[in-house]
Amino acid sequence: MNRRRRPPPAPERDLMLHLRSRVWGPAEFVGLPPWWLTVEGILAGCLGAGAIVGSAVAGAWYGVPGLRHGEVGLVCAAALVLYLCVVRAGRALVGIVAVLAVCLALQAPPAAVGLVLADRGRVETALVTSVEGGPGAVSSTGRYLCSVVDRDGVPLEVRIWRGCKRTTRPGDPLAVVHDPQGHVPPRGVEAGGPRPGPLRGLGGWAAALVVACVVAVVRSYRLSPDASGRTGRERPFASPPPG
Repeated sequence: MNRRRRPPPAPERDLMLHLRSRVWGPAEFVGLPPWWLTVEGILAGCLGAGAIVGSAVAGAWYGVPGLRHGEVGLVCAAALVLYLCVVRAGRALVGIVAVLAVCLALQAPPAAVGLVLADRGRVETALVTSVEGGPGAVSSTGRYLCSVVDRDGVPLEVRIWRGCKRTTRPGDPLAVVHDPQGHVPPRGVEAGGPRPGPLRGLGGWAAALVVACVVAVVRSYRLSPDASGRTGRERPFASPPPG
């Protein structure tokens, strides 16, 4: 004999709906989301991603340490997360946005350095003084690291891994690109064809961040009051629903 599954009691159902609303957002609309809410999410995501990437580029270009190293980018990521908390977006979506924003903030500084070197960098030949690392080294990422000196015999403060190979030996020449203004550290020049744009690798992270912000803001739309009695997220000056 088939037994129909009885629906959960009203208090339990209300609790489940409340939890779902807090985790993913209530999304209390029928059909497509309000256009103004979608625009709000796009603006929030674009402003957040633009501030994170733009601060890193400005720091690398003008040599501002706080911007160049990504601290301001992390502050921008925290501000974006705080905004989503203010509009009471779903906690799961807020967490996804936080992860994407932090990842973008951590990857933006190296990409900004590459942008500066690609725009105004100068390539010079340095001499290798020692080679370390490699797959067999302890706590190594598999890269070979070359310590080099410039043409005046002055050691560079950073070790070069681009262009440093297993066959590289002390005394070998190594092409290094450096910033004439000294705002960013030098890098090795890898042999091969043309490389993609320095900021192209950030496009996927930025796009994912914008999409996550749009979903979080759209799903924060709430008509029924929550536990605190607030409704919020209604369109300003909208006419009340018919009683």
